[in-house]
Amino acid sequence: MAKANKRLLIVDDDEQIRELLTFDVAQSGYVVDNAKDGEEGLKKALNNNYDLILLDVMMPKMNGYDVCKNIRLVKPSVPILMLTAKGTINDKTEGFDCGADDYLVKPFDIQEVLLHIRALLRRSDTTAESGDSKEVLRAGDIEILPDSLEVVVLDKKTKLTPTEFEILYCLMQHLNSPVTLATLLDEVWGYGSDEDVRMVRVHVGSLRQKIELDTRNPKYLHTVTNVGYKLTPFGVLEGLNAKT
Repeated sequence: MAKANKRLLIVDDDEQIRELLTFDVAQSGYVVDNAKDGEEGLKKALNNNYDLILLDVMMPKMNGYDVCKNIRLVKPSVPILMLTAKGTINDKTEGFDCGADDYLVKPFDIQEVLLHIRALLRRSDTTAESGDSKEVLRAGDIEILPDSLEVVVLDKKTKLTPTEFEILYCLMQHLNSPVTLATLLDEVWGYGSDEDVRMVRVHVGSLRQKIELDTRNPKYLHTVTNVGYKLTPFGVLEGLNAKT
C-alpha cells in the first residue's frame, strides 16, 4: 500500500498542536483526519478504518488512556502512538498497559513523530503481510498464535498487544539465548536510541505480567544483566536477574 493511502487519525484537544500535526503529517504524504477530544476521537476510531492513531492523553470528556482501552476492545491491531506531556515512567507504563504501541513526550520534534509513524506503519505492514506465514510456535509451556496475537501458557490463553506479540515472537526465535536490547529495538521497532531502551523495558514488564504467575520470580522471561532478555520456555535458568 502506498504511503498516500495510509490514513491516520490525530486526537488532541490542543488546537494549535492538532493543526500543526495535521499539516505536517499530511505534507509527508498521509491522509489525515483529526478529532478535538476523547469522545470524538473514540467515535471516529471505531467507525472508520485507520492505519495508525496518534492520541493525546489529557483531554476533556474522555482521557487518552480510556480511549485507547476502548479502541483495543474492538480493534486490537491498529497501531496507537501516544503524544502527551505526561512523561514519567509510570505514565508510560499506564499507556502501554492500555494498549499503546509507542509513546512520545511533548514537546516533540515533528521529524521524531514522523520517524515513529514510519516505524509503526512498517511493523504493522510486516505483521499483516506475514501473519499467515508466521508459524504457530511451541516450546515448553509456551505457544504463540500469530493469527490471533495470543499466547498460551499452560493451557491459559491471553491476548497480546501487537508490540508484546512481536517481542515474544522475537524471543521465541532465540530460545535460551540472550537477546540484546539493540536487537529488540531493531527487530520490533526498526529504530533505537538510549531513551527507547526504557520503552522496551516497559513492554517487557507488561508481557511478563501476562505470561508469568509471579513476576518477581519469573519462570520464563528473564533479564540478562547488562545484555537484554532471555526466554526459557521449559522453566527457570540459574544466574539470571528477574527484574526489568
